[in-house]
Amino acid sequence: MDYNKLLNRTVLDTKPSGIRKFFDIAEKMNNVISLGVGEPDFATPWHIRQAGIQSLEDKKTRYTANRGIAQLRNEISKYLLKRFDLDYNPDGDILITVGGSEGIDCAVRAIVNPGDEVIIPQPSFVCYEPIVRLAGGVPVFIETVAENEFRLTADQLKKAITEKTKLLILPYPCNPTGAIMTAEDLEAIAAVLRDTDILILSDEIYCELTYGENHVSIASIDGMKERTVLIGGFSKSYSMTGWRMGYACADVEIMKQMVKIHQFAIMSAPTTSQYAAVEAIKNGDEDVARMRNQYDARRRLMVNGFNKIGLTCFEPKGAFYAFPCIKSTGLSSDEFCEQLLKRYNVAVIPGSAFGECGDGYIRASYCYSVEHIEEALRRIELFINELKG
Repeated sequence: MDYNKLLNRTVLDTKPSGIRKFFDIAEKMNNVISLGVGEPDFATPWHIRQAGIQSLEDKKTRYTANRGIAQLRNEISKYLLKRFDLDYNPDGDILITVGGSEGIDCAVRAIVNPGDEVIIPQPSFVCYEPIVRLAGGVPVFIETVAENEFRLTADQLKKAITEKTKLLILPYPCNPTGAIMTAEDLEAIAAVLRDTDILILSDEIYCELTYGENHVSIASIDGMKERTVLIGGFSKSYSMTGWRMGYACADVEIMKQMVKIHQFAIMSAPTTSQYAAVEAIKNGDEDVARMRNQYDARRRLMVNGFNKIGLTCFEPKGAFYAFPCIKSTGLSSDEFCEQLLKRYNVAVIPGSAFGECGDGYIRASYCYSVEHIEEALRRIELFINELKG
């Protein structure tokens, strides 16, 4: 059978994640030091695991309500009000999803019609573009630059808007750059959008991982909440990646449509994970602070290390990634990463995986131990010296 004729053309034309390519190569090699995975190296704190275990002991093993258990939605509502002064009704405005990624997918599919334009600042997380294309939307990319700390500016946004613009994706704190948007930055973005019908998808999965400045949500800016779908979750802040726990918050009219998609595609998020998430959000503040402090120390180690080696590195203000520039080597991002992996057994991710404008950069995660990072930097320095001849 000719599957190229039978399968969905949009899916066939979608490239696999540029991140996975290097994981696949690294898995077949020995003595690889990886800075590639965007996953905390901490175990989920014991009291959170214990809550999940207790839910199993209590035989809470059935489907939950489509939207998620009421207790978790209530705790998320209280958390967002306390933390960001955002008032979401737990009964109509909040949906528990299978990780933040499902929330992004539900939001895009609920909002975007075929031909609608979706503005995506890049470099940014690999899932936005394919999800938009799978929904029939047209991605419109805005290149952010290191000279402006990889922030989206109001002028860039104005120039990108057309009569077909339906949605703006705001990926801050940003994977892969570590960039954040300040309240002043977001006020300027809000001023551009207020007289339009453009909606916002604000991916705030790294909202608890900022260094030096507290996270600000675009939904907290006057007039923005009703047009914003806020995506959050537990994977990064609480080291709960494998639990697959996320959430989406939006106006009830948007949420009604998102719930339909969730009902038919997923039914409900994992029951055990939801009970663990209740414990995390109620009693996990000290865990988040402890992990954030360690990430901060590793962040400074990695950024200083790259700059010392001669790979200019913007100082990330959020998430747990560094995004050093490798243009001085004369190699493309793919060439640099392939040669580094094959010759020195260090895995990093090419910046081009996060958009064409990411070429000339690499992404290195600092959610690893100090010893791990130091050994990776030592090997990268040997590689750079070899390239210099």
